[in-house]
Amino acid sequence: MFAVVKISGQQFKVQEGQNLYVPHIEGKAGDKVEFPDVLLVDNAGNLTIGSDIKVKVNAEIIGDIQGDKVIAFKMKRRKGFRKKIGHRTVYTQIKIGKIA
Repeated sequence: MFAVVKISGQQFKVQEGQNLYVPHIEGKAGDKVEFPDVLLVDNAGNLTIGSDIKVKVNAEIIGDIQGDKVIAFKMKRRKGFRKKIGHRTVYTQIKIGKIA
């Protein structure tokens, strides 16, 4: 059984027991979260799409992790203008519990 869930504006294909990295979700490690925006459910080959879906996906937050460093470098030639800015996006690792 799998489901397609909308989390923070992105779609993820999830299964029970799967670990997943999603954009940052508020909460501490061990907190339970629920995702009601389920777009598709496959239950043993039986697809359910749209407003017929009555399931929710439950998950547990494992912790936060930072992604790779992304550098934005701006420069204008012959002007002496250089600007180097970097950032690391924060992701949350979750474990999918139950699709019910």
